[in-house]
Amino acid sequence: MALTEIDRTLLKRCLAGESGAWKDFVDRFIGLFIHVINHTAHSRSVEPSTADVDDLCSEVFLAIVANHYAVLRQFRGNSSLATYLTVIARRVVVKEMTRRRMAEALGHVGLRNDHAPVMTSIAADGTAVIEQQEEVERLLEELPEEDARVVRLFHLEGKSYREISSELGIPENSIGPVLSRARERLRQTNVGTPAGG
Repeated sequence: MALTEIDRTLLKRCLAGESGAWKDFVDRFIGLFIHVINHTAHSRSVEPSTADVDDLCSEVFLAIVANHYAVLRQFRGNSSLATYLTVIARRVVVKEMTRRRMAEALGHVGLRNDHAPVMTSIAADGTAVIEQQEEVERLLEELPEEDARVVRLFHLEGKSYREISSELGIPENSIGPVLSRARERLRQTNVGTPAGG
């Protein structure tokens, strides 16, 4: 589908910094972003709360306005603006969900109030993601091999319960209990780890 005249005009208004343009942009695409968030979460066997959807929506909008609308400036008009923004939104949502799963595996994420600061600090410094992943990998060595594989697939690779079930040949309804047991063990191990090593 080609770029519509409405979206072409809206794009120009946003890039020109016209008064009211950003509000019109948000009004036009917020429904699309909420749909992308819910669809992406569902495909990963995640049930996002209203607060999670709001947080993820904010992340998408922040990605769009970053560096003076760099994402919008890169749009070449080879598709509809909605199609382009769907791809952008999905990338942002998948990345953020993966970050949250990594933090959750370390026991840092619980309720929304607990995970918001963690996500901010991870997002602010890309090296934190690598450090978190290294710590998760180290802690996974403490788990039985089968549990570690489930945790790795879910938290680090972002696979859904269905995908894990298919890949490992285990019942889908056994994955939740395995993850709960593994998280508890990881938290206990993490609590007992001396600072600095």
